[in-house]
Amino acid sequence: MGHPVLLDHAVEVAEPDGPEIAELIRNMVETLEDAGGVGLAAPQVFTSLRLFIYEVPEIRGGDTGAVPLTAVINPIVTPLDDEIELGWEGCLSIPGLRAAVPRYRNIRLTGFDAAGKPIDQSISGFQARVVQHETDHLNGVLYPMRMSDFRYFGFNEETLRYPLPLPEISLAGEPAL
Repeated sequence: MGHPVLLDHAVEVAEPDGPEIAELIRNMVETLEDAGGVGLAAPQVFTSLRLFIYEVPEIRGGDTGAVPLTAVINPIVTPLDDEIELGWEGCLSIPGLRAAVPRYRNIRLTGFDAAGKPIDQSISGFQARVVQHETDHLNGVLYPMRMSDFRYFGFNEETLRYPLPLPEISLAGEPAL
């Protein structure tokens, strides 16, 4: 956090199936494996391109199950309804901290995969959260910018040791009373 590339709007990838993009994806996969996260956007490796990789481990997959390592190029995220939920998020660009962030529960993801083939899928739950988080990186948005209540922001050790129950969110996106 603090590097200007993380605050810029990333540039669209002209050739999704080009060799430079394939090399970038390989390097990002290595970085993600070393870091132990579930997603990584190109701006996080100082490359201002509209590209991210992600995976959902079985333990976090819920009803949808695990999602294998996937590259998404030039993503477009569209909410499918007004359902918003709070969920805990961390970020490799903000190590040691996590927060409750409001996100759409159900989204449509379009874009291209690593082979340049179109992606068009409806996703929900944790997978939708990860995709929105990574897409935010491509738009110069870090998760604290999305927070609605800073009481749910803290160091990993403390928020895990003293967990706060997350409030319900109303359809308008404001905490329910």
